[in-house]
Amino acid sequence: MEKRIEKVNKNEYQEVVNVWESSVRSTHHFLKEEDIEYYKTLILSTYLDAVELRCIRNSEDNIVGFLGTADHNLEMLFIAPEYIGKGIGKTLLVYSINQLNVNKVDVNEENEQAIGFYKHFGFEVIGRSALDSSGKPYPTLHMALK
Repeated sequence: MEKRIEKVNKNEYQEVVNVWESSVRSTHHFLKEEDIEYYKTLILSTYLDAVELRCIRNSEDNIVGFLGTADHNLEMLFIAPEYIGKGIGKTLLVYSINQLNVNKVDVNEENEQAIGFYKHFGFEVIGRSALDSSGKPYPTLHMALK
């Protein structure tokens, strides 16, 4: 599969949210159902407009992975479950570092797979918050490139 990175159009936001939701449901087992619905609404109504979005599509032109950045921070990186482990996350992360100057990321403390992923690419934990950015009780690790 070719891993060409493209901008996301506003008319594709629902497709992005669908990828987000399927990814979260397969990787964020610590989230409650009501929290998934809460974040899903915020992502569609607010968050996607606040970040620079890029995606990778499959051969049918469907979005299979995306990232969002703001102020050198990787705000979101999500891959459709059936594409996890196929290099899409790596491609997007390396692009975000090299082309969008990303050097920080916040990660749910309970998402050990993501923490390991970012550590593999040179990020290290520089801080911790007991609550996430929405004030919910999901501890967050603050990571930065070494």
